[in-house]
Amino acid sequence: MSLIQDLEKLRQQALQDIDEKSENAQDLQNARVNWLGKKGSLTNILRGMKDLTPEERPTVGSMANEIRDVISAAIAERQAEFEAAALKYQLQKETLDVTLPGRKVKQGQPHVLQQIIDELEDQFIGMGYQVIAGPEVEQDKYNFEMMNLPKDHPARDMQDTFYITSEILMRTQTSPVQARTLEQHDFTTGPLKMISPGRVYRRDTDDATHSHQFHQVEGLVIDRNITMGDLKGTLLAVAHQLFGADHEIRLRPSYFPFTEPSVEVDISWGAVTADTKPEDIEWIEVLGAGMVHPNVLKAAGVDPNVYGGFAFGMGPDRFAMLKYGVEDIRNFYLNDMRFLTQFDQKG
Repeated sequence: MSLIQDLEKLRQQALQDIDEKSENAQDLQNARVNWLGKKGSLTNILRGMKDLTPEERPTVGSMANEIRDVISAAIAERQAEFEAAALKYQLQKETLDVTLPGRKVKQGQPHVLQQIIDELEDQFIGMGYQVIAGPEVEQDKYNFEMMNLPKDHPARDMQDTFYITSEILMRTQTSPVQARTLEQHDFTTGPLKMISPGRVYRRDTDDATHSHQFHQVEGLVIDRNITMGDLKGTLLAVAHQLFGADHEIRLRPSYFPFTEPSVEVDISWGAVTADTKPEDIEWIEVLGAGMVHPNVLKAAGVDPNVYGGFAFGMGPDRFAMLKYGVEDIRNFYLNDMRFLTQFDQKG
């Protein structure tokens, strides 16, 4: 029976082709099409079954199915060999050499402004102050009225403040934290010594020295017998901590609604020694301060005839510009790592 002989010959040739000529997955796919495809060799041979007798057809058909199964199994086995070889190659390629030195993971650091704030907080905590935070969305009562800023004061103008409603605003200073704390403080437990660091917001045009959002660290001390000498000593200690012990400060008369008397505080640009002449000292303004206005004490329910104190407002952004010689305040907010990594915090 010639078809049976052809089928047996096809089996041998197909298995030999799969074993010897299929060197990759593409070769194997070509072999599958050539031997088992719709136009393949097995299909061509089976077209001759129409010429077989009814008795011969079952035998040839059974043999054809067996050969198809054998060839399919051979192809699957070869395919498994290719996949195993590919996996072995991939594993070898991705082998981890544990003897290689590791890569050092770069450690992050606080933002330069946060470093200044942390330094201020550490110093004031060491001087017995509390660090108290408060809401950035504030009531008019605490932001203005309790700080001796009446409704018609110029600082309340819409050009200066981000108003949400007529009574709710983005705080323009961290003073409302002081007002809230002073209102709740029980002086039978001791004096109030606090700082309130945080972000503040004002309607301002951003440029090299101004920003609509910036930081403040405001301080408040309320007790009996507090003097301007206490204020100056405190600010001098801060100046020495931030800029060095060879810097001096000076206080100039000024005006703030919430302090009386009020002062502007300057710091010497360079070092001051015993030989430095007063006229040779270059001064730069760094903060405002003063003795707490009696109206502020009254608004919080504190008797100004018994208690007094001082307050000050520091700008960490300005301190950072002075300390590190930064000329454009916008650099602090651009998230440029080339700029920020210059201020690596040691230790």
